[in-house]
Amino acid sequence: MKQEKSCGAVIFREENTQRNYLVITSTQGHATLCKGHVEGSETEHETAVREIREETALEVDFVDGFREVITYSPRPGRVKDVVFFLARVSGGTLACQPEEVAEARFLPFEEALGALTHDSDRDTLRKARAFLEGR
Repeated sequence: MKQEKSCGAVIFREENTQRNYLVITSTQGHATLCKGHVEGSETEHETAVREIREETALEVDFVDGFREVITYSPRPGRVKDVVFFLARVSGGTLACQPEEVAEARFLPFEEALGALTHDSDRDTLRKARAFLEGR
């Protein structure tokens, strides 16, 4: 089995009393959370920061204590771990990386949940929200 690893984050921003979550639509058409492959000897957090910056041009601060791992087989003979952190936008202006991202938008929780393509992403978003509300 070949092992793959990607890292990313459930990204949110708060405006007034509303918390909105970032949903990315890939150029392949599926709506997902921001993530990408580990390169070289990067740490999980370094990968997440780089991917977030590349795909969205945003800067983030991680919320301590949240780490969710999804494991699946993208194709026969491969197993992939995707590590998600939780991150608050701290700077930058949202801009899509045209090679990979067709659209990126911040949505209220229920809309974000409905927009995501994969159940595993929806589960991760639910866990992130519960984590934030339980703090």
